[in-house]
Order: sequence, then structure tokens, then C-alpha cells
Amino acid sequence: MEPPGAPLVGADLVVPCLDGTDRPYRDLDCAASTPALQVVADTVNEFLPWYSSVHRGAGYKSRRATAAYEGARESVHRFSGRPVDGDDVVVLVRNTTEAINHLAYRLRLAPDDVVVTTVVEHHANLLPWARVAQRRWVECGTDGTFGVDDVVAVLDDGQRPALLALTGASNVTGWLPPVEEICQEAHARGIPVLLDAAQLAPHRALPLGPDFLAFSGHKLYAPFGAGALIGPRSVFEHGDPFLAGGGAVDLVDLDEVIWTEPPDREEAGSPNVIGAVAFGVAMDELGRIGWEAIGAHEAALSARLHDGLRAMDGVRVLGPGRAAAAAAAAAAAAESLAVAPFTVDGMHHALVAARLSAEFGIGVRHGCFCAHPYLLRLLGVGPAGVAEARAAIQRGDRSAIPGALRASCGLGTSGEDVDALLDALRALVGGAPAPVAYVQDAVTGDFWPQGDSRGWGHGDRPAGAACARG
Repeated sequence: MEPPGAPLVGADLVVPCLDGTDRPYRDLDCAASTPALQVVADTVNEFLPWYSSVHRGAGYKSRRATAAYEGARESVHRFSGRPVDGDDVVVLVRNTTEAINHLAYRLRLAPDDVVVTTVVEHHANLLPWARVAQRRWVECGTDGTFGVDDVVAVLDDGQRPALLALTGASNVTGWLPPVEEICQEAHARGIPVLLDAAQLAPHRALPLGPDFLAFSGHKLYAPFGAGALIGPRSVFEHGDPFLAGGGAVDLVDLDEVIWTEPPDREEAGSPNVIGAVAFGVAMDELGRIGWEAIGAHEAALSARLHDGLRAMDGVRVLGPGRAAAAAAAAAAAAESLAVAPFTVDGMHHALVAARLSAEFGIGVRHGCFCAHPYLLRLLGVGPAGVAEARAAIQRGDRSAIPGALRASCGLGTSGEDVDALLDALRALVGGAPAPVAYVQDAVTGDFWPQGDSRGWGHGDRPAGAACARG
């Protein structure tokens, strides 16, 4: 169960713990952001001397930079299975959120148009559509899943939707919806499909069924701020682009503009060349490793993680299979990514996360994972609980926001990392006392250990928003 041969930057980091011991950092928060592949960092360092403006100059450096930038676009085509000379356009953006906002603008939806989406979605695939259209929802069951029939029922319930916006993999549970079958049903009704592939792209080959794809480099071992929006050229070759400015035009007069052809039309301003180079290299490296090796590694981690958590008294695993017998639970884990959301009886999610970090050197995510409607359903928080949380937040008190913990694995995760998490949780569930008091900040909802331990003193406390905010 050792990771595939793909070295990561920071793989050997050690972090200080409250007892004065430096421990290996166990990064079990890959669903939020991944570390950089070493080949990505090396390539960026090699490219930096050649960094220059793209599409702007005849100088040799500019030509080299332009070639590298366009080479990254070709990598997106290959990675997504869309031919470079085909009908699809690749727009290089910052991240999935920007890609979906970009598409929401470019589709030119009317206020009475309908977008069908699901309660499983990340906020990035919920909030942009509320600005431009009406929404209909595909609900999930108590296990956090829905089927093709559930989607079809919503597609057929009233006015024909202008778009189906769907996740390729839940960032909360790692569950994989049946994307290709859903696309077939949508297309049979003349409905295009956007796939939010942010969580799917680092783990599985991208499906060919969706009309639009959006995904990010920061979840793909390229943390330099690049992502992609892919879609039919016809959507982008008429009308004004999402961003207006230099590079997107052929001719500008004071009262006239002639926009250039896509994809340049969609990429106004000086682009993130370094991010694009990193993004392209990361996708090429995942292709070199191969989905079979990646999938086998993560399936073993998923089974180890889910089996260990489900066997632990006092721990409740959320999502598919949580009420199933052991065999069914193992099957459910195999059909999802190596992601496990869970709660610990009698302990606030933020306190568990703080203790895992400060006492064991383990990084996990806690909170609602930028998917509030979904997690509230998984937790069973009803309208009264939501109203109570809303009232507290409006008073500036985030101390009782409902939430869970999430452990998530990636290329660099080992079986030893998973075992370290399970051992630490057994200690906490078993009543191991905290070495110091932890105090919760009501404004952020986060806990911080008291004292002056190295790395955990008052001056080490980060400023800014709550860890769980999303």
C-alpha cells in the first residue's frame, strides 16, 4: 500500500506537537488541496528563467513562454480526452469556482430558465446558478446518494432545463455518481451537462459524456492557481466574454470592440503562465502513472480507512454504506474515493481536528466542507437546527455550527498514514486526556491549545477566518 512512484514536495515534513516531539506530518486533507508533485516544482523552476508575456511579444523568451502556455492547454485536451483539433475549447482559469462562474455568464441564461443541480454539490456548483436562473434540485437519500431515476424525475418535472449541473465525485463523501448514464438521459432530452470534476480529476479518468467540464490544479498536485473550463466552441464564439480587457480583442475603438476567437477571447489580461505550466505537467504526470495504478492504491487506502473507522465504537461514518453490514460497507468504499467524513460521539468536530493536529501531527478537514446543504442532510440537521445555527452566526457566534471531520487520501498517502489516524482516534475515543486545555474562539469556532509549547504558543496562532468556514 505504498504510494505510486510520484514524489511529492514536503513528503518528509515533521511538525511540532504539544509534548515537544516532532512527528511526521500525516496529510489526510488531500480533498481540499494536494501538495505539489516534485516534477511540477522542478519544471516550474526550470521554466522561471524563460517566464515572459504570452501572445504579446516576438522576443525569444516570449515565444518560449507562449509555447509553454499553449502546451499546457494541449495537456488539458489530452487529459480530458478531448482532441486538440476537435470542437471543444479549453479556457484556462484560476480554479473550478471561476470556471463555473465563467460558464454561468457565457450561457446567457434568462431569469426564468431552469438549471437542475443536486443537493450533493459543492457551493461552487450551487451559488453561481442562483444568480442567473431558477434551480430545481435532485435530492439525496439518507445515505447521501441518488440514482439515475432520481435525476430523470427532476429533469422531467416541468419546464425543460437549460442545463444539468452535476458533480463527478462528492468532495464530502467521495461518492461517485453514475455520470455517463445520467448524461445519456439528459442528452436524450436535449439537455447539456456540466460536470464539476474538481474532486474527480485527480482520481479517475474524466468521462466523455458531459458537454462541459470544470476542474482545478490545486487538487491535482499543481498548487499554482490554474484550472480549466472545457466546452463546445459554439458557446464561446459569440457575445462578449466573462472578462473584458487586453488579449481578448482584435480591434478596439472608443465606441466599438471586435472580440477575437476563442479561447483567447475568454482569457483577457496577462494569464497565470506559471500556473498553466504547473497544471499541464501535473496532468501529464498523472497520465504517466496511469489510472490503474492510482485506482488500485486508493482502493486499498479507502478500504483500510473505512473499515477502521466503521469498526470503532464512538465514531459515525457518514455517507454511503454507513448503516450497512461489513461486506456491503466494503463494497460501498470500493465505489467511492478514499474519502471518509465522520463524527466522534461527545466531541466537537473542531476540537477533534485540533487535537489530531496538536497532539499527533495529523491534518484533517473539519466543518461543512463548502457543501452545507449536503452535510446538513448527512448529519440529520433539520429546519430547527438550521434556524438555530443561522441565528447564532448572525450574532457572530460560530461555536456551534454543525459539522463533521473528513479524512482524505491522495498519491502520497500511505497505509501508515491511515493507521496513524486510526490509532489517534482510538486514543481520543478511549478517553485519552488532553495534555493542556483547549479554548474555543466563538468568532471562528476553532479550538486552540493553551500554553507556550513550541509551534503552539500565542504567537503561532494563525489570524484570519475560521478553519471550518466554507
